[in-house]
Amino acid sequence: QVQLAESGGGLVQAGDSLRLTCKTSGRTFTRAGMGWFRQVPGKEREFVAALIFIGSGTLYGDSVKGRFTVSRDNARNVVYLQMNSLKPEDTAVYYCADFEGTGRLTSESAYGNWGRGTQVTVSS
Repeated sequence: QVQLAESGGGLVQAGDSLRLTCKTSGRTFTRAGMGWFRQVPGKEREFVAALIFIGSGTLYGDSVKGRFTVSRDNARNVVYLQMNSLKPEDTAVYYCADFEGTGRLTSESAYGNWGRGTQVTVSS
């Protein structure tokens, strides 16, 4: 099993940047990719970004395209989410999740293991 732990969240102002980190441990060699989702209380979890490990393909949600970048450090078993030009509507709890290799990258059901999340708050 893969264990995931997010970090790097915080309180920032609109226009600032943050980099979230997803540290992985356990059976990491079985992983096909990693995704980032976010959730605001009372709303469904929203797809943010995904990285496929073979070929390093990426996919982004429309609301973050051009501002967020997902990347990986193989040696450290971490996946990053670089968030630039943050907006108040980016405020949410951000989760990383382990893509199991089948299904739609934008769908929660395609992910097996999840971290506990990290809070990002963007003030106007």
